[in-house]
Amino acid sequence: MRLTFFILFVITTTSLHVHGQHQLWYDEPAKQWEEALPIGNGRLGAMIFGGDTVEEVQFNEETLWTGEPRNYNKTNARQYLDTIRLLLEQGKQQDAEELAMREFMGLKSETEDPKPWLDRVGAEREKPNGAYTFAFDDSRWPTFPVPSYEGWEEIGLEALDGAVWFRTTFELTAEDLAGEDWQLDLNKARQEDYTYINGQLVGHEHGDHTKRLYNIPKEILREGKNVVAVQIINLTGKGGIAGYKDTTNHIGIKNASGKFISLVGPWKYWIQDSDVPKVGAFQASYQPFGVLKFRFPKGDTEAYKRRLDIERGVSEVRYRQAGVEYTRTYFASHPDNVIAIRLAADKPQQVSFALALETKHEKHRVWKVDDQTLAMTVYVKGGALEGTSYLTVKLQGGTMTEKDGQLQVQGATTADILLTGATNYGNYKTLVPGYKHAAQDHHQNVRKKGFLQLLRAHEHDYQQLYGRFNIDLGGTEARAMPTDERLERFVTGADPDLIALYIQYGRYLQIASAREGTRPANLQGIWNPWLEPSWGSKYTTNINLEMNYWPTEMLQLGELHHSLFQMIRELSEAGTETAREYYGARGWVHHHNTDLWRGTAPINNSNHGIWPTGGAWLVTHLWEHYRFNQDPKFLAEYYDVIKGATLFFKDFLIKDEKTGWLVSTPSNSPENGGLVKGPAMDHQIIRTLFRIFTESSKLVNKDASLRDSIQTMIPQIAPNQIGQYGQLQEWLEDIDDPDNKHRHVSHLWGLHPGNEINMDQTPELVEAAKQSLIMRGDDGTGWSLAWKINFWARLKDAQHTYKMIKMLLRPAGSAGGSYPNLFDAHPPFQIDGNFGGAAGIGEMLVQSHTDIVDILPALPKELSQGKVSGLKARGNFEIDLAWENHQLTSLSLRSLGGKPLKLRFNGKVVEIPTKKNKTYMFDTELNLLK
Repeated sequence: MRLTFFILFVITTTSLHVHGQHQLWYDEPAKQWEEALPIGNGRLGAMIFGGDTVEEVQFNEETLWTGEPRNYNKTNARQYLDTIRLLLEQGKQQDAEELAMREFMGLKSETEDPKPWLDRVGAEREKPNGAYTFAFDDSRWPTFPVPSYEGWEEIGLEALDGAVWFRTTFELTAEDLAGEDWQLDLNKARQEDYTYINGQLVGHEHGDHTKRLYNIPKEILREGKNVVAVQIINLTGKGGIAGYKDTTNHIGIKNASGKFISLVGPWKYWIQDSDVPKVGAFQASYQPFGVLKFRFPKGDTEAYKRRLDIERGVSEVRYRQAGVEYTRTYFASHPDNVIAIRLAADKPQQVSFALALETKHEKHRVWKVDDQTLAMTVYVKGGALEGTSYLTVKLQGGTMTEKDGQLQVQGATTADILLTGATNYGNYKTLVPGYKHAAQDHHQNVRKKGFLQLLRAHEHDYQQLYGRFNIDLGGTEARAMPTDERLERFVTGADPDLIALYIQYGRYLQIASAREGTRPANLQGIWNPWLEPSWGSKYTTNINLEMNYWPTEMLQLGELHHSLFQMIRELSEAGTETAREYYGARGWVHHHNTDLWRGTAPINNSNHGIWPTGGAWLVTHLWEHYRFNQDPKFLAEYYDVIKGATLFFKDFLIKDEKTGWLVSTPSNSPENGGLVKGPAMDHQIIRTLFRIFTESSKLVNKDASLRDSIQTMIPQIAPNQIGQYGQLQEWLEDIDDPDNKHRHVSHLWGLHPGNEINMDQTPELVEAAKQSLIMRGDDGTGWSLAWKINFWARLKDAQHTYKMIKMLLRPAGSAGGSYPNLFDAHPPFQIDGNFGGAAGIGEMLVQSHTDIVDILPALPKELSQGKVSGLKARGNFEIDLAWENHQLTSLSLRSLGGKPLKLRFNGKVVEIPTKKNKTYMFDTELNLLK
């Protein structure tokens, strides 16, 4: 059973702490979700809008997902493995993909026969006076903006699946009718449409990507008003008339003479039937829980300011109305599983508000528990999970009443509002039917604690993590400017303090989104407002989940890695059956995506879903944790997981008849090029895995014979190759397209986060990797930009690294960037870019991926001064350093593991033995100071 969350609100008249130096702040409330400020404690996350009249606190809980425990694996899929491999060997990629799509993908959840439902909604198209007809009376229908490229869910019809009718009109003159036929261009629809003009069917298509370009015979057109009626049938996912992604390109009707009539605008609509049959899904989706909605008395607001103080893990809103200053303080406490919000006024009895507990889940119940408490249970549509929350309000002064599920507070001096809850999630295999009893007990226990007690516990806990690392890059005068304005200005100007803020914000988000004992950060950390989030807000393991944890060790948050390690262990358990059923192999395998229920089979499409190295990549995080912390007990604890992944690839790799190399097949180079044999990324990861196993087995003194056989295999694996353009080849064959600008640059994994391509040992491969980066181009989605920051830092190209930071920290657009709250824009929001960007900034300052600790290896001219303390290097070293005018002014290292140290700065290398827990100081020439 998972106790899920607890929210407390208190009103008081004093500010408790001096505000931190690193903060995001704004001079107006958030108008949209990507402007709201995030708080979280690993179990729940909330987004604070900061409205002065209407305030929303949109909250999530980490274990509220769609789906249920089930088997994701297709029995005996391995019988098709050899045929798929043969087809790829013969160059028949399409045939291989089609066979794999039919026989080698994972199992979907339950699917119901849609025919009876389709027949029912189709009957409307047969009625003489149906919604498709010219004379149909739609006067009582509401209106809806058409088109909606990302689906009707994002602009008002969220979580709607079903049959929906849309109607609009256009005018034609007699002259228009005298000429040729017309065409209707809707571009795309999601997912099936029946399109009528004046009651006549002109088109019917399936599929999100099928262009809707329908001929309109002039005989069915009329002088004056003409009616377009479209029935959209959407059983799952996004729905609606999509139109064009480029909104300057309108849907409409046109003739051969060039006349065009736009149909962009409000259309009438009718939700005919939303009770759709179940449609199977490969994996589950993360869900929002609910919203606390406050309504305050209206007034003229002055001196408004909202901020997120990331040094304290506290958000605050301040403003004045009618001579009264109001303050709200918000924080998320991990030790007490609580979010606390203090609402304050500088005059007594000035706090009045209405408070409602709301949710987007269609099936839910809100009820009064007692005079102070409301409760809400939500039920996830089509899934096994539910959650229950309890909301208690305690007042100092004033009065409170309950009406229609809302709490009305008048004239209070302080108010404590406590929200607790739980879901019936047990683990990835089990549910907990009696979860509500523990939820109530938890609620009662938390009610006994005072606000100050909760705040002190939160700040102590938070600072134990956040306070280990500090950074100052100068330029602090920019802090006087709102963060969204700083983001705009950074496009053309300098703001070194914004870079410092960004790396600390990444640390804040990591602390807030996942802690020990929680689920790891998903595609959106722990923050998601959508019932149908993009990519299910799942765990994508062909880079995105891993990127979430790139900064963890370097930026002194090693404990936070453990939530990922627990997932890796669970995936190793679930992936054992996948390895057996799909590959006839020992050990375990995980592909490119997983969810709360730990699906490990291939999903989505064979052209990118059959990628067997997701688990192997995750195993490298176990090794990185060991490298940074040098804890042999940790390595022994996870040795079986490392061994299992190794056994899988020992069985999986096959000898390529053309080259004699061991290759990975079938696979792909995420998410580019389709199903192939032998992508370079796979071989880089597998070599790394095999080396991790050999070192681990030595350290735990186990499996010597297996270790010897694995060491024999390593040099037989297909090596990195340099192609005809001087590039690092992405595939076995030299077929890279120099004009390909795909956002994944997967074949550079060995440069970063791997280390087999490095400037000291493989300079020719470094140059090839650089050429691949140049060919691929700088632009990309948010996480892609973040990865390129790390690439260029590893290449020690300081100015190109800085250029990529500038691109990541630009206002969000169609090609990535950052939203006003500094959330990374894929777009839409994905948190991986925040973490990858933070890691890349760290890579500019210290690198330790080889046996050398590099000091300031990629420092751009724009960061001429700085001071950093608490950076972590592999070998378990803590580093403090400072520089002025690009010259190192101080450097000290604390050896926490007593390992030998090889240190480099400005081309000079020194080697010294170290003693555990001893600090070593160096001058600017790396001379050891006595």
